[in-house]
Amino acid sequence: MRPKTGYARNDDIRIAYQVVGDGPIDLVMTPGYVSHLDLWWMLPETTRFMQRLASFSRLILYDKRGTGLSDPAPGLPAMDERMEDLHAVLDAVGSEHTALLGFSEGGPLSMLFAATYPERTTALALFGSFARFPGEDYLPHLLPRVDEVLATFADIHEHWGEGRMLDLFAPDLAHDTAMRESLGLYERLAASPAMASALLQAAVAIDVTHVLSSITCPTLVVHRRDEAVPLDAGRDLAERIPGARMLELPGTSHLPWLGESETMLDALEEFFTGAQVPHEVTRALVTMLFTDIVGSTDLAGELGDARWRSLLERHDALVRREVTQAGGAVVKSMGDGAFARFDGPARAIRAALSIVRDAQDELGVQIRAGVHTGECELLGNDLGGMAVHLGARIAAKARGGEVLVSAAVRDLVLGSPIGFEDRGVHELKGVPGTWQLLAASEGVSGVRTAPEAAYPVAPNAPSSTASDRAVARAAKIGRASPRLSAQFGHALRRTTRARGARSGS
Repeated sequence: MRPKTGYARNDDIRIAYQVVGDGPIDLVMTPGYVSHLDLWWMLPETTRFMQRLASFSRLILYDKRGTGLSDPAPGLPAMDERMEDLHAVLDAVGSEHTALLGFSEGGPLSMLFAATYPERTTALALFGSFARFPGEDYLPHLLPRVDEVLATFADIHEHWGEGRMLDLFAPDLAHDTAMRESLGLYERLAASPAMASALLQAAVAIDVTHVLSSITCPTLVVHRRDEAVPLDAGRDLAERIPGARMLELPGTSHLPWLGESETMLDALEEFFTGAQVPHEVTRALVTMLFTDIVGSTDLAGELGDARWRSLLERHDALVRREVTQAGGAVVKSMGDGAFARFDGPARAIRAALSIVRDAQDELGVQIRAGVHTGECELLGNDLGGMAVHLGARIAAKARGGEVLVSAAVRDLVLGSPIGFEDRGVHELKGVPGTWQLLAASEGVSGVRTAPEAAYPVAPNAPSSTASDRAVARAAKIGRASPRLSAQFGHALRRTTRARGARSGS
């Protein structure tokens, strides 16, 4: 195996990826927290883990934006942005049907992708993952554990680069000086302290609970009983995802390659190789945009038939233009409004804001809009289901010149420069329950600019030392030879142990 690093582009951000193995299935692994592609091949434990996965698949690895070899991120990463990063990687490697493996904080991203792109997802496995952090309204008995974890993370970030992640992620190995040194190097080269803190903020804000019922592919949830993410979080995933199977394993390591991993790898191989029977896709998670011309009845009477038809034609052209530019598709025109679909909510909101603004400037009319993300029935080119009715009702609640969104939409774009103002909780005609609605705006942050890459071999590591960068360069060279990479990793361990022995004598 000779992994070569390629780069997929999502707008202005380049995402680093590697492809290993030539097995009969495509398998993409979304890492948790921070990662560094080259360093994975220098540590014996990660190398063995990746090689085993690549023995039965074409394994696709990547660094999330702001980490490892990918471009630095301009701010707190939003979930739908990161989902499109994964989408860009799969397009770059020509993967049309893919199994997903998400561990830790990479799990919610994998779940969102599986629900949004069911036609491209053959199977989903989750390790040590969660749908959201516990709160007063979700697994409240775990709140004391959350407080402990966040306090530990505060210490990790205060001492970033010293390998203190080991105390949380693999406590059984906390006494292993060489492992701590290796993990410290990994921390320093994988992300800056500021990005590490931002990624934790993003993880705390994650909520994909509303997505779980929309996952239709075969799903395996794997969780070690005594690891950092409480077992009940994994059990909740298995209960909420239709047909999901739960595999509980002993152990304390939150990193899948540390601790006893053969049982897990055997289970993953059996699951992925046996889950490739195509499943019919009839439902998917879709973001919907509804628009409506305010006061259309009075306006039509005032303009007369000919001028009204002309206005509607110009309106439809404006909507098609903005929806297409944002990467969406118009499902249908509805007389004095339109219905469009998108793969992600941020694009739908931006299209809606542009339509509302340009309709006033170009057509002299006010438009209101509503955006919602929910599970829809796929009816050819059309969409059906309660989520469609909900989206239409949200638009009907908007004022002229306003874009209203559901709380589900807000949760998926946290971290983007889109601003929100609470519009309260509402009952919507024909839709059960009550719904929090928010008015969307461009936000105060405007255009975000990513920081310059620190170093070519470690673009997200501005605080790394010269010796760290020398190791990164060696890793880049070594990835062309697994044997050289492994030898370098073993040598690094021996040097660390020897240094520790000398300091203790």
